Amino acid sequence: MKLIVGLGNPGPQYEKTRHNAGFMAVDRVRAKWADPSSTPRSRFQGVASEVSISGERCLLLKPTTYMNLSGRSVGEAVGFYKVNPEQDLLVIIDDVSLPAGTIRVRATGGAGGHNGLRDVERALSTQNYPRLRIGIDPCPPMMKLEDYVLGRFSPEQATAVEPALDRAADAVETFVRAGVNEAMNRFNAPDPAPAIARPTPSPGTAKAAPSSTPAPSTIHPGWLGRPDNQR
Repeated sequence: MKLIVGLGNPGPQYEKTRHNAGFMAVDRVRAKWADPSSTPRSRFQGVASEVSISGERCLLLKPTTYMNLSGRSVGEAVGFYKVNPEQDLLVIIDDVSLPAGTIRVRATGGAGGHNGLRDVERALSTQNYPRLRIGIDPCPPMMKLEDYVLGRFSPEQATAVEPALDRAADAVETFVRAGVNEAMNRFNAPDPAPAIARPTPSPGTAKAAPSSTPAPSTIHPGWLGRPDNQR
């Protein structure tokens, strides 16, 4: 048994909001793998569907506890099925440190300011469980993080997120079939850098000596730490 949990907030007012990217990903997985005639059930303080992914029995779970209490639902499901969180649990969340349209799989890690992950860690008493992050773009300056994540995607972001949800569903299948390391290898590969055309020196032209000044480093601002008040 594998547990695939997407975090979000219940209710129509939160549908398609940035903070519900986890719900959206689980819906995409269900659309791909569930029996069309099946109906999700209310279980483990959430909405649950049992599906078979690549021959493996899986539970798709969307906690309805609201984001900050997601651990209650995840903890109940983990305890009921007695699964090993390090191998059998995958939590899907939104991530303000990643560009919209990007996904990242991690085998472990901290909450990074995400209150849903923080409560899952509290319930499981460990940070050692895989998670799949879906980028929603950084919060714009002069805007409260809460307002940003609870807002809906812009048209440009929605266009970028749609294929990311498909990739997230594929990453879930890889996680179930081959484990988190294979999912990281397949879905965390950076986009190839564009080739840079270099001029061919004219005959007899001396090559310039390499500069002794190192090139400036580039650090994605998301790696500098996320705010602690993400809800």
